[in-house]
Amino acid sequence: MSAPLDFIDTTLRDGNQSLWGAVGLRTGMMLEIAADLDRVGYRAIDFTTSTHMAVTVRFHKENPWERIRLMKARMPRTPLSFLSTGMRFISWETAHPELMALSYQLLVRNGIERFMVMDPMNNMQAVTDSATAIAAAGGREIVGAIVYTVSPIHDDAHFAAAARQLAVVPAITRVYLKDPGGLLTPERARTLLPVLRVALGDKPLELHSHCTIGLAPFTYAEAPELGVQTLHTAARPLGNGSSQPAIENVVANLRSKGVSVDLDMDAVARISRYFEQLAAAEGLAPGVPQEYDMRYFQHQLPGGMIGTMRRQLREMRQEHRLPEVYEEVERVRRELGYPIMVTPFSQVVGTQAVMNVLAPERYANVPDEVIRYVLGKFGTPPAPMDPNVRDRIEQLPRARELSGQAAMPELSELRRRFDARLSDEEFLLRATMPAEQVDAMLAAGPTRETYSAVASPVEKLITELTLRPDVTHARFERDGFLVDLRSHRSSAAPGQSA
Repeated sequence: MSAPLDFIDTTLRDGNQSLWGAVGLRTGMMLEIAADLDRVGYRAIDFTTSTHMAVTVRFHKENPWERIRLMKARMPRTPLSFLSTGMRFISWETAHPELMALSYQLLVRNGIERFMVMDPMNNMQAVTDSATAIAAAGGREIVGAIVYTVSPIHDDAHFAAAARQLAVVPAITRVYLKDPGGLLTPERARTLLPVLRVALGDKPLELHSHCTIGLAPFTYAEAPELGVQTLHTAARPLGNGSSQPAIENVVANLRSKGVSVDLDMDAVARISRYFEQLAAAEGLAPGVPQEYDMRYFQHQLPGGMIGTMRRQLREMRQEHRLPEVYEEVERVRRELGYPIMVTPFSQVVGTQAVMNVLAPERYANVPDEVIRYVLGKFGTPPAPMDPNVRDRIEQLPRARELSGQAAMPELSELRRRFDARLSDEEFLLRATMPAEQVDAMLAAGPTRETYSAVASPVEKLITELTLRPDVTHARFERDGFLVDLRSHRSSAAPGQSA
């Protein structure tokens, strides 16, 4: 019998991002199920990123720092985890090291104990530098990432060399193979995972993959015997699809092979029931098993990016053009030198691909992030860029502006731009987000801490009715439940304001 495995739950962060575009879950929704998440016995909860913190402010008008504090209070036993690239915080602008250091300090202060650190170019020195800064800020567990991809240069020796670099970094306590595209096949795992296990020595190895083309459940079933000690999974309603494997299925498969799993599966069942009810109430589609798609190895869009891209196209009534976008992603990625399809490069490539498909001419519109990439602001691509595309972008007037743009100032100079009385938390949000979004968050007041899947549809209906000037009276009755609404407008005397 194998030793018990550790599990990281990705339901609230990567599962949410992969399936619901990162905007599906509000703080109250998380708090309602926090106690059961704390009971399961997970090693940690994959909880947030700076991008998720921005979504909390922008779309939900909730304080992301308060969200961390509230969740940690409800989950005293299970560490909350933060994923960082080390190069930016919320803003796409490359952050000054002092700003990153402050962000790590505030995250630790508010309740983040575990940090996962990756560099989108697989620059292990950058991972090392970030890990060292996080350790100085008080991070308890720091997990260095090796980002998996498929290309002529990314062979087992390449990944083993990266693992050896991380193995000697004192600040890094664990390492995980991050497979954002769900590209790791069982066959490749049989050669790669043992090589990584040897290269890491005593440091534990974790595996984080996606079910985008249905491979991850098969790979997870073999991973423990190949040297993996920790698997990243999600509750069934937020698993599968472009998310991680569902915890229920993974545990059943492993136990059938004699692998010991020490989790509270009754709590897991309650969590899945909760999210099933939430998805039904909010009109959110749960994840379903995916078919194998060989073409996926060409475009390699990560799970979270697919969910976001599909939502954006749907909002523009262009979802039927998704196959065209996939083809364009492959082309743009080749032209940009085969960047690994992970944040921020999945967004760089994906955004440009969508623009190319929707515009009358390719590269008619080029966002700043793509220009910065071409200018080398994010590092050196794995392969040379297409010279025609590179020259076209470098000749843009905006490229000349960005090439001369000053880097983010030091923290002391940045602070002088804001009210000295601001807390560090508000300062960091204002330094990286539009002021009107932070203002709206503060005006919204304290974060709502409750949620009911039963009441949510009624609340939405009532909210919609209050916005209708032509509706003055509404009455709803069902199974002993009665709501009677009357507008002040209906009772106002003629000539009086309501």
